[in-house]
Amino acid sequence: MEEKADIGFIGLGVMGRNLVLNMNDHGIRVAVYNRTVERVDEFIRGEAAGTKVVGVHTIPELIRSLKPPRRVMLMVKAGSPVKQTVEELLPHLAKDDIIIDGGNSNYQDSMQMAEYLESKGLRYVGCGVSGGEEGARRGPSIMPGGSPSAWPHLKEIFQTIAAKVGDNIPCCDWVGENGAGHFVKMVHNGIEYGDMQLICEAYDLMKSLLGMSPKEMSETFGSWNQGRLNSYLIEITRDILAYEDEDSSPLVENILDSAGQKGTGKWTAGAALDLGIPLTLIGEAVFARFLSALKEERQAASRELPGPAVDFSAGRQAFVDDIQQALYAAKIISYTQGYMMMRAASAAYSWSLNYGSIALMWRGGCIIRAAFLEKIKEAYDQDPGLSNLLLAPYFKGQILAAQSSWRRVVSRAAAMGIPLPAMSSALTFFDGYRRERLPANLLQAQRDYFGAHTYERLDRPRGQFFHTNWTGRGGEVASGSYNA
Repeated sequence: MEEKADIGFIGLGVMGRNLVLNMNDHGIRVAVYNRTVERVDEFIRGEAAGTKVVGVHTIPELIRSLKPPRRVMLMVKAGSPVKQTVEELLPHLAKDDIIIDGGNSNYQDSMQMAEYLESKGLRYVGCGVSGGEEGARRGPSIMPGGSPSAWPHLKEIFQTIAAKVGDNIPCCDWVGENGAGHFVKMVHNGIEYGDMQLICEAYDLMKSLLGMSPKEMSETFGSWNQGRLNSYLIEITRDILAYEDEDSSPLVENILDSAGQKGTGKWTAGAALDLGIPLTLIGEAVFARFLSALKEERQAASRELPGPAVDFSAGRQAFVDDIQQALYAAKIISYTQGYMMMRAASAAYSWSLNYGSIALMWRGGCIIRAAFLEKIKEAYDQDPGLSNLLLAPYFKGQILAAQSSWRRVVSRAAAMGIPLPAMSSALTFFDGYRRERLPANLLQAQRDYFGAHTYERLDRPRGQFFHTNWTGRGGEVASGSYNA
Protein backbone atom coordinates (compact mmCIF):
# COMPACT_ATOMS: atom_id res chain seq x y z
CA MET A 1 0.00 0.00 0.00
CA GLU A 2 1.39 3.38 -1.06
CA GLU A 3 2.32 5.81 1.69
CA LYS A 4 -0.25 8.54 2.28
CA ALA A 5 0.71 12.18 1.72
CA ASP A 6 0.98 14.68 4.56
CA ILE A 7 -0.74 17.51 2.70
CA GLY A 8 -2.50 18.08 -0.60
CA PHE A 9 -2.02 21.06 -2.93
CA ILE A 10 -4.48 22.48 -5.44
CA GLY A 11 -2.93 24.99 -7.84
CA LEU A 12 0.46 24.68 -9.50
CA GLY A 13 1.25 28.28 -10.34
CA VAL A 14 4.65 29.75 -9.48
CA MET A 15 3.94 30.00 -5.74
CA GLY A 16 2.24 26.60 -5.52
CA ARG A 17 5.03 24.73 -7.31
CA ASN A 18 7.76 26.30 -5.23
CA LEU A 19 5.98 25.71 -1.92
CA VAL A 20 5.53 22.05 -2.90
CA LEU A 21 9.24 21.69 -3.72
CA ASN A 22 10.13 23.46 -0.46
CA MET A 23 8.02 20.97 1.48
CA ASN A 24 9.53 18.04 -0.36
CA ASP A 25 13.04 19.30 0.51
CA HIS A 26 12.05 19.07 4.17
CA GLY A 27 10.72 15.51 4.01
CA ILE A 28 7.04 16.47 3.78
CA ARG A 29 5.13 14.24 1.39
CA VAL A 30 2.84 16.27 -0.90
CA ALA A 31 0.07 15.27 -3.31
CA VAL A 32 -0.70 17.81 -6.04
CA TYR A 33 -3.68 18.53 -8.25
CA ASN A 34 -4.38 21.24 -10.81
CA ARG A 35 -7.59 21.98 -12.69
CA THR A 36 -5.60 21.78 -15.93
CA VAL A 37 -4.32 18.25 -15.30
CA GLU A 38 -1.63 18.49 -17.98
CA ARG A 39 0.17 20.87 -15.64
CA VAL A 40 0.31 18.11 -13.00
CA ASP A 41 2.01 15.73 -15.41
CA GLU A 42 4.43 18.44 -16.60
CA PHE A 43 5.36 19.25 -13.01
CA ILE A 44 5.91 15.60 -12.04
CA ARG A 45 8.04 14.98 -15.13
CA GLY A 46 9.90 18.28 -14.81
CA GLU A 47 10.68 20.21 -11.61
CA ALA A 48 9.38 17.45 -9.32
CA ALA A 49 11.12 14.60 -11.12
CA GLY A 50 12.96 12.36 -8.66
CA THR A 51 11.03 13.73 -5.66
CA LYS A 52 8.36 12.09 -3.51
CA VAL A 53 5.68 14.47 -4.78
CA VAL A 54 2.55 12.59 -5.88
CA GLY A 55 0.55 13.80 -8.88
CA VAL A 56 -3.21 13.15 -9.11
CA HIS A 57 -5.79 13.97 -11.77
CA THR A 58 -9.03 14.32 -9.76
CA ILE A 59 -10.12 15.80 -6.46
CA PRO A 60 -11.44 12.45 -5.13
CA GLU A 61 -8.04 10.91 -5.91
CA LEU A 62 -6.35 13.79 -4.09
CA ILE A 63 -8.44 13.31 -0.95
CA ARG A 64 -7.90 9.52 -0.95
CA SER A 65 -4.14 10.08 -1.07
CA LEU A 66 -4.03 12.06 2.22
CA LYS A 67 -3.52 11.12 5.87
CA PRO A 68 -6.34 12.06 8.27
CA PRO A 69 -7.16 14.71 9.18
CA ARG A 70 -6.85 15.61 5.52
CA ARG A 71 -5.01 18.91 4.94
CA VAL A 72 -5.66 20.55 1.58
CA MET A 73 -3.93 23.82 0.66
CA LEU A 74 -5.40 25.96 -2.11
CA MET A 75 -3.07 28.14 -4.17
CA VAL A 76 -5.68 29.46 -6.58
CA LYS A 77 -6.89 32.93 -7.52
CA ALA A 78 -8.81 34.77 -4.80
CA GLY A 79 -12.57 35.22 -4.98
CA SER A 80 -14.86 32.91 -6.92
CA PRO A 81 -12.11 30.36 -7.85
CA VAL A 82 -11.50 29.74 -4.12
CA LYS A 83 -15.22 29.35 -3.42
CA GLN A 84 -15.70 27.06 -6.41
CA THR A 85 -12.78 24.84 -5.39
CA VAL A 86 -14.06 24.60 -1.81
CA GLU A 87 -17.47 23.47 -3.08
CA GLU A 88 -15.79 20.78 -5.19
CA LEU A 89 -13.89 19.56 -2.13
CA LEU A 90 -16.78 19.45 0.33
CA PRO A 91 -18.45 16.18 -0.80
CA HIS A 92 -15.17 14.30 -0.32
CA LEU A 93 -14.06 15.63 3.08
CA ALA A 94 -14.87 14.37 6.56
CA LYS A 95 -15.32 16.02 9.95
CA ASP A 96 -12.24 17.93 11.20
CA ASP A 97 -10.49 17.92 7.82
CA ILE A 98 -8.69 21.20 7.09
CA ILE A 99 -8.90 23.52 4.09
CA ILE A 100 -6.08 26.08 3.83
CA ASP A 101 -6.38 29.09 1.53
CA GLY A 102 -2.81 30.16 0.79
CA GLY A 103 -3.68 32.80 -1.79
CA ASN A 104 -4.25 36.54 -1.45
CA SER A 105 -7.89 36.32 -0.41
CA ASN A 106 -9.70 39.28 1.10
CA TYR A 107 -9.84 38.91 4.88
CA GLN A 108 -13.61 39.42 4.90
CA ASP A 109 -14.00 36.47 2.50
CA SER A 110 -11.83 34.47 4.90
CA MET A 111 -14.06 35.38 7.83
CA GLN A 112 -17.10 34.16 5.91
CA MET A 113 -15.32 31.00 4.76
CA ALA A 114 -14.23 30.14 8.29
CA GLU A 115 -17.81 30.43 9.53
CA TYR A 116 -19.14 28.44 6.58
CA LEU A 117 -16.71 25.54 6.87
CA GLU A 118 -16.87 25.36 10.66
CA SER A 119 -20.68 25.09 10.37
CA LYS A 120 -20.04 21.93 8.32
CA GLY A 121 -17.70 20.42 10.91
CA LEU A 122 -14.56 21.27 8.94
CA ARG A 123 -11.66 23.54 9.80
CA TYR A 124 -10.41 26.52 7.83
CA VAL A 125 -7.10 28.38 7.72
CA GLY A 126 -6.60 31.59 5.75
CA CYS A 127 -2.87 31.75 5.30
CA GLY A 128 -0.94 34.75 4.05
CA VAL A 129 2.28 33.74 2.26
CA SER A 130 4.88 36.34 1.32
CA GLY A 131 8.25 36.22 -0.36
CA GLY A 132 7.48 35.71 -4.01
CA GLU A 133 8.95 32.86 -6.03
CA GLU A 134 12.27 32.82 -4.19
CA GLY A 135 10.64 32.95 -0.76
CA ALA A 136 8.23 30.14 -1.57
CA ARG A 137 11.11 27.96 -2.71
CA ARG A 138 13.67 28.75 0.02
CA GLY A 139 11.58 29.96 2.95
CA PRO A 140 8.64 32.40 2.97
CA SER A 141 6.96 34.38 5.69
CA ILE A 142 3.74 32.53 6.57
CA MET A 143 0.80 34.14 8.42
CA PRO A 144 -1.89 31.56 9.29
CA GLY A 145 -5.22 32.34 10.95
CA GLY A 146 -8.62 30.69 11.13
CA SER A 147 -9.87 27.69 13.13
CA PRO A 148 -7.53 27.49 16.16
CA SER A 149 -7.84 23.71 16.43
CA ALA A 150 -6.25 23.39 12.97
CA TRP A 151 -2.95 24.93 14.03
CA PRO A 152 -1.48 21.89 15.86
CA HIS A 153 -1.95 19.91 12.62
CA LEU A 154 -0.14 22.53 10.51
CA LYS A 155 2.43 24.04 12.85
CA GLU A 156 5.27 21.62 12.13
CA ILE A 157 4.78 21.77 8.35
CA PHE A 158 4.56 25.56 8.11
CA GLN A 159 7.31 26.37 10.61
CA THR A 160 9.61 23.83 8.94
CA ILE A 161 9.35 25.44 5.50
CA ALA A 162 9.24 29.08 6.67
CA ALA A 163 12.19 31.47 6.59
CA LYS A 164 14.32 31.50 9.74
CA VAL A 165 15.85 34.43 11.58
CA GLY A 166 18.08 34.79 14.64
CA ASP A 167 18.53 31.53 16.48
CA ASN A 168 16.66 29.51 13.81
CA ILE A 169 13.33 31.16 14.72
CA PRO A 170 10.67 30.49 12.03
CA CYS A 171 8.95 33.46 10.37
CA CYS A 172 5.61 31.79 10.99
CA ASP A 173 3.27 31.65 13.96
CA TRP A 174 -0.45 31.50 14.61
CA VAL A 175 -2.00 34.93 14.02
CA GLY A 176 -5.59 34.63 15.20
CA GLU A 177 -9.14 33.55 14.46
CA ASN A 178 -11.14 33.49 11.18
CA GLY A 179 -9.75 36.20 8.85
CA ALA A 180 -6.77 37.33 10.96
CA GLY A 181 -4.12 35.65 8.81
CA HIS A 182 -5.26 37.26 5.59
CA PHE A 183 -5.78 40.60 7.34
CA VAL A 184 -2.17 40.64 8.55
CA LYS A 185 -0.99 39.68 5.05
CA MET A 186 -3.10 42.51 3.61
CA VAL A 187 -1.48 45.01 6.00
CA HIS A 188 1.92 43.59 5.03
CA ASN A 189 1.12 44.29 1.39
CA GLY A 190 -0.10 47.79 2.21
CA ILE A 191 3.15 48.55 4.01
CA GLU A 192 4.96 47.12 0.99
CA TYR A 193 3.14 49.68 -1.21
CA GLY A 194 4.24 52.43 1.17
CA ASP A 195 7.88 51.28 1.35
CA MET A 196 8.15 51.03 -2.42
CA GLN A 197 6.64 54.47 -2.99
CA LEU A 198 8.95 56.05 -0.40
CA ILE A 199 11.99 54.52 -2.09
CA CYS A 200 10.75 55.76 -5.48
CA GLU A 201 10.39 59.27 -4.05
CA ALA A 202 13.95 59.16 -2.68
CA TYR A 203 15.12 58.03 -6.15
CA ASP A 204 13.18 60.88 -7.82
CA LEU A 205 14.74 63.45 -5.48
CA MET A 206 18.25 62.19 -6.21
CA LYS A 207 17.58 62.07 -9.95
CA SER A 208 15.41 65.14 -10.60
CA LEU A 209 16.68 67.53 -7.94
CA LEU A 210 20.30 66.48 -7.44
CA GLY A 211 21.02 65.20 -10.95
CA MET A 212 22.59 61.97 -9.70
CA SER A 213 23.29 59.17 -12.17
CA PRO A 214 21.80 55.68 -11.67
CA LYS A 215 25.29 54.43 -10.80
CA GLU A 216 25.65 57.08 -8.09
CA MET A 217 22.19 56.30 -6.77
CA SER A 218 22.95 52.58 -6.74
CA GLU A 219 26.02 53.24 -4.64
CA THR A 220 23.97 55.43 -2.29
CA PHE A 221 21.30 52.77 -1.79
CA GLY A 222 24.04 50.20 -1.30
CA SER A 223 25.53 52.36 1.43
CA TRP A 224 22.13 52.80 3.07
CA ASN A 225 21.63 49.04 3.01
CA GLN A 226 24.61 48.67 5.35
CA GLY A 227 22.83 50.62 8.10
CA ARG A 228 19.42 51.01 9.69
CA LEU A 229 17.65 51.05 6.28
CA ASN A 230 18.93 47.52 5.58
CA SER A 231 16.09 45.72 3.81
CA TYR A 232 15.18 43.58 0.83
CA LEU A 233 13.60 46.52 -1.02
CA ILE A 234 16.63 48.78 -0.55
CA GLU A 235 18.86 45.90 -1.66
CA ILE A 236 16.95 45.25 -4.89
CA THR A 237 16.77 49.00 -5.61
CA ARG A 238 20.57 49.09 -5.43
CA ASP A 239 20.73 46.21 -7.94
CA ILE A 240 18.08 47.67 -10.28
CA LEU A 241 19.84 51.03 -10.53
CA ALA A 242 23.12 49.30 -11.41
CA TYR A 243 21.61 47.07 -14.11
CA GLU A 244 22.49 47.96 -17.71
CA ASP A 245 20.42 47.42 -20.83
CA GLU A 246 21.80 45.76 -23.96
CA ASP A 247 23.23 49.11 -25.11
CA SER A 248 24.93 49.65 -21.72
CA SER A 249 22.43 52.35 -20.73
CA PRO A 250 20.69 52.07 -17.33
CA LEU A 251 17.73 49.73 -17.88
CA VAL A 252 15.59 51.50 -15.27
CA GLU A 253 15.52 54.65 -17.39
CA ASN A 254 14.03 52.70 -20.31
CA ILE A 255 11.06 51.38 -18.29
CA LEU A 256 7.65 53.03 -18.78
CA ASP A 257 6.63 55.03 -15.70
CA SER A 258 3.16 53.49 -15.34
CA ALA A 259 2.76 51.21 -12.31
CA GLY A 260 0.52 48.18 -11.94
CA GLN A 261 -1.00 46.56 -8.88
CA LYS A 262 -2.94 43.48 -7.81
CA GLY A 263 -5.41 45.21 -5.50
CA THR A 264 -4.23 44.41 -1.96
CA GLY A 265 -3.14 48.03 -1.46
CA LYS A 266 -6.69 49.15 -2.31
CA TRP A 267 -8.05 46.60 0.16
CA THR A 268 -5.79 48.02 2.87
CA ALA A 269 -6.96 51.57 2.20
CA GLY A 270 -10.60 50.44 2.13
CA ALA A 271 -10.23 48.55 5.40
CA ALA A 272 -8.70 51.66 6.97
CA LEU A 273 -11.80 53.64 6.02
CA ASP A 274 -14.03 50.93 7.51
CA LEU A 275 -11.99 50.88 10.74
CA GLY A 276 -11.57 54.64 10.99
CA ILE A 277 -7.75 54.61 10.84
CA PRO A 278 -5.83 57.50 9.17
CA LEU A 279 -3.80 55.29 6.82
CA THR A 280 -2.62 58.33 4.90
CA LEU A 281 0.79 57.17 3.65
CA ILE A 282 -0.37 53.83 2.26
CA GLY A 283 -3.43 55.51 0.75
CA GLU A 284 -1.18 58.00 -1.05
CA ALA A 285 1.03 55.15 -2.25
CA VAL A 286 -2.02 53.52 -3.86
CA PHE A 287 -3.14 56.81 -5.41
CA ALA A 288 0.40 57.44 -6.71
CA ARG A 289 0.11 54.24 -8.74
CA PHE A 290 -3.23 55.41 -10.13
CA LEU A 291 -1.68 58.76 -11.09
CA SER A 292 1.26 57.03 -12.76
CA ALA A 293 -1.17 55.08 -14.93
CA LEU A 294 -2.42 58.35 -16.48
CA LYS A 295 0.67 58.44 -18.68
CA GLU A 296 -0.87 60.05 -21.78
CA GLU A 297 -2.70 62.69 -19.73
CA ARG A 298 0.49 63.51 -17.83
CA GLN A 299 2.41 63.85 -21.07
CA ALA A 300 -0.13 66.37 -22.33
CA ALA A 301 -0.26 68.22 -19.00
CA SER A 302 3.53 68.52 -18.89
CA ARG A 303 3.36 70.73 -21.98
CA GLU A 304 0.52 72.91 -20.64
CA LEU A 305 1.24 73.22 -16.91
CA PRO A 306 4.85 74.29 -16.31
CA GLY A 307 6.18 74.28 -12.76
CA PRO A 308 9.14 76.03 -11.15
CA ALA A 309 12.61 75.64 -12.57
CA VAL A 310 14.54 72.98 -10.69
CA ASP A 311 17.64 74.47 -9.19
CA PHE A 312 19.81 73.00 -6.45
CA SER A 313 22.93 74.83 -5.42
CA ALA A 314 23.34 73.68 -1.79
CA GLY A 315 25.60 70.87 -0.63
CA ARG A 316 24.57 67.72 -2.44
CA GLN A 317 25.91 65.18 0.07
CA ALA A 318 24.22 66.98 2.97
CA PHE A 319 20.91 66.76 1.12
CA VAL A 320 21.44 63.07 0.34
CA ASP A 321 21.85 62.60 4.09
CA ASP A 322 18.61 64.53 4.62
CA ILE A 323 16.84 62.23 2.15
CA GLN A 324 18.04 59.19 4.10
CA GLN A 325 16.68 60.69 7.32
CA ALA A 326 13.36 61.58 5.68
CA LEU A 327 13.06 58.11 4.19
CA TYR A 328 13.63 56.47 7.57
CA ALA A 329 11.20 58.80 9.37
CA ALA A 330 8.47 58.20 6.78
CA LYS A 331 9.10 54.45 6.97
CA ILE A 332 8.42 54.64 10.71
CA ILE A 333 5.09 56.33 9.92
CA SER A 334 4.20 53.62 7.38
CA TYR A 335 4.63 50.87 9.95
CA THR A 336 2.98 52.97 12.65
CA GLN A 337 -0.14 53.28 10.54
CA GLY A 338 -0.06 49.57 9.66
CA TYR A 339 0.11 48.65 13.32
CA MET A 340 -2.72 51.08 14.11
CA MET A 341 -4.76 49.13 11.55
CA MET A 342 -4.01 45.81 13.21
CA ARG A 343 -4.78 47.19 16.65
CA ALA A 344 -8.17 48.48 15.45
CA ALA A 345 -9.00 45.20 13.70
CA SER A 346 -8.03 43.21 16.78
CA ALA A 347 -10.55 45.21 18.81
CA ALA A 348 -13.25 45.12 16.11
CA TYR A 349 -13.04 41.38 15.41
CA SER A 350 -11.94 40.12 18.85
CA TRP A 351 -8.56 38.91 17.60
CA SER A 352 -5.68 38.52 20.02
CA LEU A 353 -2.92 39.65 17.68
CA ASN A 354 0.65 39.35 18.94
CA TYR A 355 2.26 42.46 17.45
CA GLY A 356 5.83 41.53 18.32
CA SER A 357 5.37 38.07 16.83
CA ILE A 358 3.99 39.61 13.62
CA ALA A 359 7.10 41.78 13.31
CA LEU A 360 9.21 38.64 13.70
CA MET A 361 7.17 36.87 10.99
CA TRP A 362 8.01 39.77 8.66
CA ARG A 363 11.69 39.76 9.64
CA GLY A 364 12.60 37.17 7.02
CA GLY A 365 11.25 35.62 3.84
CA CYS A 366 8.80 38.37 2.90
CA ILE A 367 9.06 41.43 0.64
CA ILE A 368 9.20 43.96 3.49
CA ARG A 369 11.83 42.04 5.43
CA ALA A 370 14.16 44.51 7.09
CA ALA A 371 16.44 44.96 10.07
CA PHE A 372 13.99 47.68 11.13
CA LEU A 373 11.45 45.02 12.14
CA GLU A 374 13.65 43.81 14.99
CA LYS A 375 13.14 47.23 16.58
CA ILE A 376 9.36 46.80 16.34
CA LYS A 377 9.56 43.40 18.03
CA GLU A 378 11.72 44.89 20.79
CA ALA A 379 9.21 47.70 21.29
CA TYR A 380 6.34 45.27 21.84
CA ASP A 381 8.47 42.93 23.94
CA GLN A 382 9.18 45.88 26.24
CA ASP A 383 5.54 47.08 26.26
CA PRO A 384 2.95 44.58 24.92
CA GLY A 385 0.23 47.19 25.49
CA LEU A 386 2.00 49.88 23.46
CA SER A 387 -0.69 52.11 21.96
CA ASN A 388 1.40 53.54 19.12
CA LEU A 389 4.88 52.85 17.75
CA LEU A 390 5.70 56.56 17.79
CA LEU A 391 5.57 56.43 21.59
CA ALA A 392 8.13 53.62 21.88
CA PRO A 393 11.47 55.06 23.09
CA TYR A 394 13.48 53.96 20.03
CA PHE A 395 11.03 55.25 17.41
CA LYS A 396 10.32 58.44 19.34
CA GLY A 397 14.04 59.19 19.43
CA GLN A 398 14.60 58.35 15.78
CA ILE A 399 11.72 60.39 14.39
CA LEU A 400 12.49 63.43 16.53
CA ALA A 401 16.13 63.30 15.43
CA ALA A 402 15.06 63.05 11.75
CA GLN A 403 12.34 65.69 11.64
CA SER A 404 14.55 68.67 10.70
CA SER A 405 15.94 66.77 7.69
CA TRP A 406 12.47 65.47 6.85
CA ARG A 407 11.05 68.99 6.81
CA ARG A 408 13.90 70.29 4.65
CA VAL A 409 13.34 67.53 2.11
CA VAL A 410 9.57 68.01 1.89
CA SER A 411 9.78 71.81 1.73
CA ARG A 412 12.55 71.81 -0.89
CA ALA A 413 10.65 69.30 -3.04
CA ALA A 414 7.47 71.41 -2.82
CA ALA A 415 9.41 74.54 -3.82
CA MET A 416 10.92 72.72 -6.81
CA GLY A 417 7.66 71.06 -7.91
CA ILE A 418 8.77 67.48 -7.20
CA PRO A 419 5.86 65.38 -5.86
CA LEU A 420 6.39 63.47 -2.62
CA PRO A 421 2.89 62.11 -1.90
CA ALA A 422 3.97 59.45 0.60
CA MET A 423 6.84 61.28 2.29
CA SER A 424 4.86 64.51 2.71
CA SER A 425 1.64 62.80 3.85
CA ALA A 426 3.71 60.95 6.45
CA LEU A 427 4.98 64.28 7.76
CA THR A 428 1.46 65.69 7.82
CA PHE A 429 0.28 62.66 9.81
CA PHE A 430 3.15 63.11 12.26
CA ASP A 431 2.30 66.76 12.75
CA GLY A 432 -1.37 65.95 13.20
CA TYR A 433 -0.72 63.14 15.66
CA ARG A 434 1.57 65.26 17.83
CA ARG A 435 -0.85 68.24 17.97
CA GLU A 436 -2.92 68.50 21.15
CA ARG A 437 -5.52 70.61 19.35
CA LEU A 438 -6.66 70.33 15.73
CA PRO A 439 -9.18 72.52 13.85
CA ALA A 440 -11.87 69.83 14.06
CA ASN A 441 -13.73 72.04 16.56
CA LEU A 442 -14.68 74.31 13.65
CA LEU A 443 -15.58 71.26 11.57
CA GLN A 444 -17.97 70.06 14.30
CA ALA A 445 -19.53 73.52 14.48
CA GLN A 446 -20.07 73.41 10.70
CA ARG A 447 -21.69 69.97 10.96
CA ASP A 448 -23.94 71.15 13.74
CA TYR A 449 -24.85 74.32 11.80
CA PHE A 450 -26.05 72.58 8.64
CA GLY A 451 -27.12 69.21 10.03
CA ALA A 452 -27.68 69.54 13.79
CA HIS A 453 -25.06 66.80 14.29
CA THR A 454 -24.16 68.05 17.82
CA TYR A 455 -20.76 68.57 19.40
CA GLU A 456 -18.93 68.00 22.68
CA ARG A 457 -17.45 70.83 24.77
CA LEU A 458 -14.00 71.25 26.28
CA ASP A 459 -15.55 72.48 29.51
CA ARG A 460 -17.91 69.52 29.90
CA PRO A 461 -17.27 65.77 30.45
CA ARG A 462 -16.78 63.61 27.33
CA GLY A 463 -20.02 61.96 26.28
CA GLN A 464 -22.23 65.02 26.74
CA PHE A 465 -23.53 66.39 23.45
CA PHE A 466 -24.78 69.86 22.60
CA HIS A 467 -26.58 71.57 19.75
CA THR A 468 -26.72 75.28 18.99
CA ASN A 469 -29.47 77.04 17.09
CA TRP A 470 -26.89 79.00 15.05
CA THR A 471 -29.37 81.09 13.00
CA GLY A 472 -32.25 81.41 15.43
CA ARG A 473 -34.49 79.70 12.87
CA GLY A 474 -33.61 76.02 13.06
CA GLY A 475 -35.09 75.13 16.44
CA GLU A 476 -33.47 72.97 19.08
CA VAL A 477 -33.85 69.54 17.38
CA ALA A 478 -30.52 67.70 17.18
CA SER A 479 -29.38 64.82 14.97
CA GLY A 480 -29.29 61.42 16.57
CA SER A 481 -25.69 60.66 15.53
CA TYR A 482 -22.31 62.12 16.34
CA ASN A 483 -19.77 59.73 14.77
CA ALA A 484 -16.45 61.25 15.78
